[in-house]
Amino acid sequence: MHTTRFCVVRHGETTWNAEKRIQGHIDVGLNAVGLAQADAAANWLSGQTIAALYSSDLQRALQTAQRIAAMLNKVVTSRPEFRERRYGLFEGRTYEESRATYPLEYGAFERREPDFVIPGGESLQQLHHRVCGGLQRIAADHPGETVVVVTHGGVLDIINRLVRGTPLVKPRDFLIPNAGISWISVCDGVWRLDAWGQTAHLATVGLDELP
Repeated sequence: MHTTRFCVVRHGETTWNAEKRIQGHIDVGLNAVGLAQADAAANWLSGQTIAALYSSDLQRALQTAQRIAAMLNKVVTSRPEFRERRYGLFEGRTYEESRATYPLEYGAFERREPDFVIPGGESLQQLHHRVCGGLQRIAADHPGETVVVVTHGGVLDIINRLVRGTPLVKPRDFLIPNAGISWISVCDGVWRLDAWGQTAHLATVGLDELP
């Protein structure tokens, strides 16, 4: 049996993160703080032996991954299954604006109803299906190796619940900071949480603006 290790990294900060504005699939790039965070993550990972580097295909994740790739001398492989959750009619609005404009829909979102499909978006169950499928595909391709995956807060929420066996509906009890680094592993289909939300590489702890 071979253990595959995943270093999962949340992208660096964007202006919309700072504004608590919901990005979803809207393709927002990193701000100056986020670029510095990406460089810090890259420097911290420079001593690691990494077999491959994967990223969401959205700009904020790719920009983070490209800085890590330059330090590790790797090529970034983009994987759309690691995109942020599609938040539909909430995208482009702050959390407070979404709550005020769409109170019924936001209520179902806030309660973490697993099968609630945000109009124009996707449900937690749908997100869980695509993220878990993406992780399993990489694990199958890299038995016994260590890989990096750069992704988003909503995806990391799913990953944490997968490895801990936590129900999707349960309120979040962990942080997901911008440019935070987490380690998980899988062996023979059994997932394990090794470390979560490491931020020692950052000058200041990254934002966790997620609900």
